[in-house]
Amino acid sequence: MDIATEEEYASQSQLLKEFADICSIDKAWIFKSENGKGSKGMFSLSQPDLLANKMRKFILSAHISSETSNSMTFQWAPFPVEMESASIIVPSPSGSRLLVVKNSENDSPTQFEIWGSSQLEKEFCVPQSVHGSVFTDDWFKGISWSHDESLIAYVAEELAASKPKFDGSGYKKGNSNEKDHCSWKGLGDFEEEWGETYAGKRKPTLFVVNTKSGEVRAVRGITSSLSAGQVIWAPSVRDMNEYMVFVGWSSNLRKFGIKYCNNRPCAIYAIKNPFHQSEADKVDVKADAGVDSPLCNLTQSISSAFFPCFSPDGKYLVFLSAKSGVDSGAHWVTNSLHKINWPVDGNLSLCGSIADVVPIIMDAEEGCFPGLYCTSVLANPWLSDGCTMILTSSWRSSEVILAWQCITNQPYGIGCFMGNSCS
Repeated sequence: MDIATEEEYASQSQLLKEFADICSIDKAWIFKSENGKGSKGMFSLSQPDLLANKMRKFILSAHISSETSNSMTFQWAPFPVEMESASIIVPSPSGSRLLVVKNSENDSPTQFEIWGSSQLEKEFCVPQSVHGSVFTDDWFKGISWSHDESLIAYVAEELAASKPKFDGSGYKKGNSNEKDHCSWKGLGDFEEEWGETYAGKRKPTLFVVNTKSGEVRAVRGITSSLSAGQVIWAPSVRDMNEYMVFVGWSSNLRKFGIKYCNNRPCAIYAIKNPFHQSEADKVDVKADAGVDSPLCNLTQSISSAFFPCFSPDGKYLVFLSAKSGVDSGAHWVTNSLHKINWPVDGNLSLCGSIADVVPIIMDAEEGCFPGLYCTSVLANPWLSDGCTMILTSSWRSSEVILAWQCITNQPYGIGCFMGNSCS
């Protein structure tokens, strides 16, 4: 190797190291302080680990105070804390507790840890006999604390189906899990996957864990053809966590991929909390909705609905739609934003019709709003007025922040996030 090549290698490797030393902020949460002065911030950071070929995950906390109306002061913790082997972290609504999920390797249980301000409060291990790994990606992922923090709803791989076992004499009866070198297991029935980053993963299914007892229950009554995701809790009624809302993708048709194809038909459903379900609610249903079905399709009149989010007062449910892509088959077309009036008494039969908040823009004029092009929605996108929603969207070659008034259905303001200036 000549000197010039060695110098080039040294220069490029040094540049790579300098880039790898830069942390990325993946998520951030803001909580009110106990004394009412200022706020608490928690930031999830990641940094490449070149030797291990993976990402290190950290948590960094800060106290945020406002000295004047135009300035903020951050008092950072001395050092970040590494979250080793953590698949995902989710703080509780009050900010007093932190859920850490550690997905299993091989046949090991999935770990759920609930941390308080100074210690580990609870730890639950969910074996593979209950469900597989918890989904932590930005599409199927849905981990939601209930309002009173007594329950956590989440999405995990469904229980693996039993497989036939054979030995030298042929089929072996029984479901023994004992390892036997003189026998082998069949592959079982073929099950189509969603592909892309979901290769090898079983169907996404809803579960709920009790944060006090650690009991895990599968949500029954969901059509077997639905893949579930993006679960959130509906507003409580009479201090009861009765309903959950989630997105369901039908797999009656072939699964051609989903993560990079938002033009797949989907709908938003409501279903009862399994800790409140009656025996009649737990039966598997074959229809998406019905008078006596525990599963209620809230968006039957639209071909696409995802990223559900309740307003702070719980009076309406807002969601994104890619119906123009579903109806046409085109990829990454303009999205639309819609809302449904939510019944305060929990009677789902009184849910209102779907109303447009941000309609589809078919032919945008030069320099005007081109339509929504969103890839995600914040877990809490609301401003302090309770009706203005913050969204990020592509605008020509720029990424912009949009503030949209969901009552008057008018844009409140537009600010640039990066790239060229915009109006």
